[in-house]
Amino acid sequence: MTDLAPQACDLIIEAGWVVPVVPHGVVLADHAVVVSGGVIVAVLPTAEARARYQARQVVSRPDAALVPGLVNAHTHNPMTLLRGVADDLPLKVWLQQHIWPIEAAVIGPGFVADGVALAIAEMLRGGTTCCNENYFFPDVQAATYRQHGFRARVGLPVIDFPTAWAASDDEYFDRAGEVHDQWRDDPLVATAFAPHAPYTVSDANFERVRLLSDQLDIPVHLHLHETAQEVQQSVEQHGQRPIARIDRLGLFNDRLIAVHMTQLTEAEIHLCAERGVSVVHCPESNLKLASGFCPACALDRAGVNLAIGTDGCASNNDLDMVGETRTAALLAKAVAQDAAALDAFTALRAATLGGAGAIGFDHLVGSLEPGKQADIACIDLAALETQPLHHVVSQLVYAAGRHQVRDVWIAGVRKLADYRLADMDADALVAKAREWRARIAQVRSA
Repeated sequence: MTDLAPQACDLIIEAGWVVPVVPHGVVLADHAVVVSGGVIVAVLPTAEARARYQARQVVSRPDAALVPGLVNAHTHNPMTLLRGVADDLPLKVWLQQHIWPIEAAVIGPGFVADGVALAIAEMLRGGTTCCNENYFFPDVQAATYRQHGFRARVGLPVIDFPTAWAASDDEYFDRAGEVHDQWRDDPLVATAFAPHAPYTVSDANFERVRLLSDQLDIPVHLHLHETAQEVQQSVEQHGQRPIARIDRLGLFNDRLIAVHMTQLTEAEIHLCAERGVSVVHCPESNLKLASGFCPACALDRAGVNLAIGTDGCASNNDLDMVGETRTAALLAKAVAQDAAALDAFTALRAATLGGAGAIGFDHLVGSLEPGKQADIACIDLAALETQPLHHVVSQLVYAAGRHQVRDVWIAGVRKLADYRLADMDADALVAKAREWRARIAQVRSA
């Protein structure tokens, strides 16, 4: 092949701007991302891409920015079907008196499959290409994510009471092993252990999780230090704060995905950094449930890998990672009392590479670099809401809305094309959601 012969590829996406995330703080004007076999093969000036590559498809977006697909690092996606059923309540009341009773009546494979499908469509329309899932029936979740070509880390639930998924401790672990074995080599779907929380999981079960996490080399996805009440209860029952207890049990390490983390001492922040723990900041859920404030800036400045998650639709009430990233950036400034805290580039990194790193996918996704999977979101910045365009990443974080996400690819496969879902039936999803609304209304009125 000579320099004059263009190299064949599958796709060239040309954009006004490419925000690769790596290197940090860089915006590349008039650049293109070249994709072949689902993998990014080059990021280079558009004119050079046209000269060097011959693509089967070219998508030109001169008024848009390309960013890595957003990573929702903590969610309960079947709970899209519980969106709005019990709002304006504190965590324990919301969970124990409303959510758990409804779930007990309706949860099953059909509920999980339909809820995940609805969530996938919502996430794609908002530029999210990957999520870290935490719910029951992980076998159904995994199959649904795979069916729709969506990237996910699926949690294997562990909790100290019977549910529709498992009736005993042994059954939780047996079924976890089965699901992990089924999906261990899948290119899109992987697993993690998902013990619910320190107040719902015993020392013995945490020790089993640690042993199996080590053996299988998979992460542990855990709600931790979510509320002051949780911390106080742990001190009363165990004589130590939850982080100290989790550390004593050998789980406070670089496999831990610690979610919420609103109640942290300075020593605990530095312990996170020392042990390589990733923290998932869920600002809107924490605000809505009045759970507290995650010290996101202090964690980031201490060197902790920071990710962003929406939590589930029953406590947020959306899966909007564009909006969540803005909230995370704004809230961090108020908490730190520092207008420079969690600047726009850092917030975008948390929503992309930070999430990928938290769930162990950073070798695959999270930045637009050659060799990584082509998980890409295209955000149109031509709208009046994002004009005039002085600073691309400022507009992405502080002004753009998810309605400006125009195109999405996962592993080079187009999932959103010119604002329309490429291979999902939105009307059918809405019809299913309405059926579940009717069923849940019957449960609540019984």
